[in-house]
Amino acid sequence: MSGTAASWLFVPGHRPDRFDKAVAAGADEVIIDLEDAVAPADKVTARNAAVDWLATGSAWVRVNAAGTPWHEDDVRTLATARGLRGLVVPKAEDVEALEAVRRELLGRPIVALVETALGLARAIDIARCPGVERLAFGSIDFALDIGSSEDDTALLLARSTLVVGSRVAGKAAPIDGVTTALTDPDAVRRDAERARGLGFGGKLCIHPTQVAVVGAAFRPTPEQVAWARQVLDDASSGAGVVASSTGQLIDKPVLDRARRILDQTDQTHQTEQA
Repeated sequence: MSGTAASWLFVPGHRPDRFDKAVAAGADEVIIDLEDAVAPADKVTARNAAVDWLATGSAWVRVNAAGTPWHEDDVRTLATARGLRGLVVPKAEDVEALEAVRRELLGRPIVALVETALGLARAIDIARCPGVERLAFGSIDFALDIGSSEDDTALLLARSTLVVGSRVAGKAAPIDGVTTALTDPDAVRRDAERARGLGFGGKLCIHPTQVAVVGAAFRPTPEQVAWARQVLDDASSGAGVVASSTGQLIDKPVLDRARRILDQTDQTHQTEQA
């Protein structure tokens, strides 16, 4: 269920020896990367490696951006790959280009990676595009495009815009960008918790060690689950807006939040058992 997937792990497309290892890392979704991780001279080799592996394996693939020499061949070749779960389309900013990808994919979904100011300005239209299942944030490229730093304050508007745009379009919560610190789990945790607090539903990972940290950050905490259960217990004993033993009034938004937390907990248990 990629609409609820929290951890999305990239693996370089020119390293097929790592594809199985990426799947074994426990991420909700794996993305074979044909774009940033692959040098121009290796693009075709990486594409062929992805297609060969997808004959028996299952993963998403990030293709090269529209307008590059490899984009059309990437999409056309991968569209019929047996194990393709969907395509991650970088530099998403043109609805017509996304529509062209959708036509090739024959029903498989798209994650539109917003990485430019133009893409952000068109976020709602991109999210509404048929075939686009979720938006994702290419935070590093976006900061480069607008000439900003990559800190929380500089990118807050962009992140919130993607969250709101996804909601307006009726799509799943977006996927936040990567944390480049490979040996700092606390940085990954802080970034993931910030993203969840802003309304994101997942995060891109660039190393297997980040997967478990991201997964934990997007699961309800034991304290949140206990609060939600207590709220529902209190509500069941009263009518309308009632006082909670947690020290707050219970109205419809509070009840909805409690139910959402427990729904997320159930989804996590189902995923772990699958």
